Amino acid sequence: MKQFIKIVLLLLLPVFVSAQPVQKKLDSLHFALKNAANDTIRMDVYNNLGIYYNEINRDSSFFYLDQTIPIAQKLKLKLIEASALTNKGYMQTHLGDYSRSLESFLQALKIAEDPASEKNIWHPYRGLTPHNVRLNALGYLYLNMGHLYGKTGNTDKQTANYFTAKSFAESVSDTLLLTLANMNLGDVYLRLNKLDSALIFEQNALSFYAIQQFRARRYEGTTLLLMGDIYRQKKDFNQALFYYLKALQASTDQNNLTSLGYSYDALSKLYDKLQNSDSSLFYAMKGLETAKIIGQPQHMAKAYKRLSDVYSNRKNRDSTLKYLQLSTVLQDSLNTVERNNQLAYQSVGFDEQIRLQKLEEEKIQTQTKIRTYAMLAGLVVFLSIGLILYRNNRQKQKANSVLETTLDNLKSTQSQLIQSEKMASLGELTAGIAHEIQNPLNFVNNFSEVNTELIDELNVEVDKGNMDEVKAIAKDIKENEQKINHHGKRADAIVKGMLQHSRSSGGVKEPTDLNALCDKYLRLSYHGLRAKDKSFNATMKTDFDEGIGNINIIPQDIGRVILNLITNAFYVVDEKKKQIGDGYEPTVTVSTSHSPLPRRGVGGEVLIKVKDNGNGIPQKVLDKIFQPFFTTKPTGQGTGLGLSLSYDIVKAHGGELKVETKEGEGSEFIISLPVYI
Repeated sequence: MKQFIKIVLLLLLPVFVSAQPVQKKLDSLHFALKNAANDTIRMDVYNNLGIYYNEINRDSSFFYLDQTIPIAQKLKLKLIEASALTNKGYMQTHLGDYSRSLESFLQALKIAEDPASEKNIWHPYRGLTPHNVRLNALGYLYLNMGHLYGKTGNTDKQTANYFTAKSFAESVSDTLLLTLANMNLGDVYLRLNKLDSALIFEQNALSFYAIQQFRARRYEGTTLLLMGDIYRQKKDFNQALFYYLKALQASTDQNNLTSLGYSYDALSKLYDKLQNSDSSLFYAMKGLETAKIIGQPQHMAKAYKRLSDVYSNRKNRDSTLKYLQLSTVLQDSLNTVERNNQLAYQSVGFDEQIRLQKLEEEKIQTQTKIRTYAMLAGLVVFLSIGLILYRNNRQKQKANSVLETTLDNLKSTQSQLIQSEKMASLGELTAGIAHEIQNPLNFVNNFSEVNTELIDELNVEVDKGNMDEVKAIAKDIKENEQKINHHGKRADAIVKGMLQHSRSSGGVKEPTDLNALCDKYLRLSYHGLRAKDKSFNATMKTDFDEGIGNINIIPQDIGRVILNLITNAFYVVDEKKKQIGDGYEPTVTVSTSHSPLPRRGVGGEVLIKVKDNGNGIPQKVLDKIFQPFFTTKPTGQGTGLGLSLSYDIVKAHGGELKVETKEGEGSEFIISLPVYI
């Protein structure tokens, strides 16, 4: 029967802890400890007592946590051990014992980061997988390490740890951890004077507290206190007072003496602001009473300083000096301890760095050995390959003769294809030139026919003796003759210009108007395609930099490159138009610009850009487009040499040809030519 009662107590222990009022919680824990049937129950009660006392009597908390750890080690419950170490580190942080705090956290971190700690999980973690239990422990550990970084002045790491804890909380759906992470993030942003961000985090924390069980609301008073601090800094003293009083009630209900002491201190300061000296003194005295119960020097020093300030405002010199002296003596002692703790903390941190450095050196040595063995193995492999290659050498020599014959055939085919590409370009040029010349010829023919008719009319009017009409007709004939002459000269200029651009220069560069060259080949390409396909149509846009001037190039070679790029652009926009139909406007843009290049002997570079709004070039073929014989056009519509030849021509001019593309949106080919000084 007695054994049955012990088992029932074990099962009801979480209920005792969570459901009973806080004043009965301690009795229930001690009762459970007295009736503990085994080490597992005893360990759990010790752990809960350690947590219960950590904001009331930290000496007692240390005692019970120190009882928890060896039992957890004995039972190989590694995550319980890590939890107890985390709680010890939390109290050591707030006591200013930073070096021991860091040691506790590092021990806990070593356990919690090891997946092997998931192998033995105790039943209080019902509802969580072993993996999530470990992540949960890591979340609380990072939260408490954030406190340590904050106390030692590293706000960046403090904030980062809180956000890490928040991420762990979200991953395992731990609302209590999520509450604490939000509360502490709000505290950080409050200290950084980012009040709006601080308010959001604290409001999030309060919303999570609203769904917590009573036992999980220990720090609700702290959150309410921080809300009051935020409104006090916002100068909203009514709201600040409202939250301070709520914090006082919540901390009293939860018997959180640390938060209670801070609430008294905050109320005393606020009533000073509100010039209510009696209330300020009342809460300052309550703060001192609470500090004496907690028994920690830092709380006592803070309470003495508050009373000194209150009495100073009340013009009570004797009491002011009395409490100021008490505060100063304690604070001087605390400052000395703080300096020593900071030095000890830095020493532990340095020792940890040395340990990590040694681990890194061992890792490097191991990697060096592995590389050595790999090199030896590689030598063996290379020797084996060498023997195989030597044995196969004669067979390769026989194959070489076959390859030479194939290469000769390939070169012959390549020459034929290059000639075909040139002829295709020539055909496009011819069509464009024909269209350019046809316009002025049409004018010449039309005006000639009109003049023939006018001469017949002139003869009729002469016979009639109507001299005024004769003069008017003669005038019209003269004007038409001038137009015939004008358009004849225009055709002559076109022919001479094309002869000049197409004459063989023997590879000699000459000053060339690049803008005129681009404009001419844009029109020639367009009219050439129109001559082949009357349904073809596209919008042509130009943006020429007039400050470029004449550039030393081989005009017919660069002209061939420009023509090829523009013709390709017209082809892709026409194909897209056939696919999409109405609603799409095929557009080709040709632009030039000049930019400086910081290279010796080079006065800058000229850029020629040919842009289309076609379908773009697929990424899988982008690396191949400048390779000879590669084409995306249907069989018979392209040799695959246009871009390859263009690339070689631009390279021969010391420039570059590259492409920028986005699938579905179009491509832009960029020719960069250096300008030498």
